[in-house]
Amino acid sequence: MPIPGHRSYPSSPTVPQNLLDSFRGVAVAVVSDNMNRLHGTRGLKSFGAGVLVGTAVTVKTRPGDNMTLHKAYEILRPGDVLVVDGGGNVEQALVGEIMMARARAMGVAGFVIDGAIRDVAAFRDGDFPCFARGVTHRGPYKSGPGEINVPVNIDGMVVMPGDIVLGDNDGVVAFPPSIAEELHALVRQQEEREADALKAIREGRFDNSYIGAHGLSKVSSQ
Repeated sequence: MPIPGHRSYPSSPTVPQNLLDSFRGVAVAVVSDNMNRLHGTRGLKSFGAGVLVGTAVTVKTRPGDNMTLHKAYEILRPGDVLVVDGGGNVEQALVGEIMMARARAMGVAGFVIDGAIRDVAAFRDGDFPCFARGVTHRGPYKSGPGEINVPVNIDGMVVMPGDIVLGDNDGVVAFPPSIAEELHALVRQQEEREADALKAIREGRFDNSYIGAHGLSKVSSQ
């Protein structure tokens, strides 16, 4: 068995396209609500346009070093999301315009980087979804070590290889495909409740009944 710190595994199966498509247009906040608001990123920011939906290919790298990211490109497939545990370090950028352009040309769905990026204008002016902790002009080293397709910690969120990754302007969540259909049903129910609440506001008949529907307990005024 490979020793931790030296592991590199094949990618998990690609999540079926129809399952991924069912989460396009679904708000990350609503998904988070239905995972009891315990899971998801807290400090990553969106640097690229568009909604991110895809299959996680994970990388764990030494902070400030992107050699293992380049190795991961050998197994990236269309629809994959490159999810990188860079230890939250923002002193050296792990990706920039060239790596973004290459990934985009390969059909990669986007980046989630718990670390820094550079060439930020290229991300903001393009249509490639990217979430990262920060920005720096200082480039990476390329000496390793690193691991591919292992469990990673992304801003406090555990991401497993093969997870569904969903991102929008509010942040990123990840979850296993095995729960996707059940989660999607809960999300749709909440969307309907929230649509009803917004309609009630517009019609001037809003009350607090939606609070119980969201599973929130009443707080005593004592």
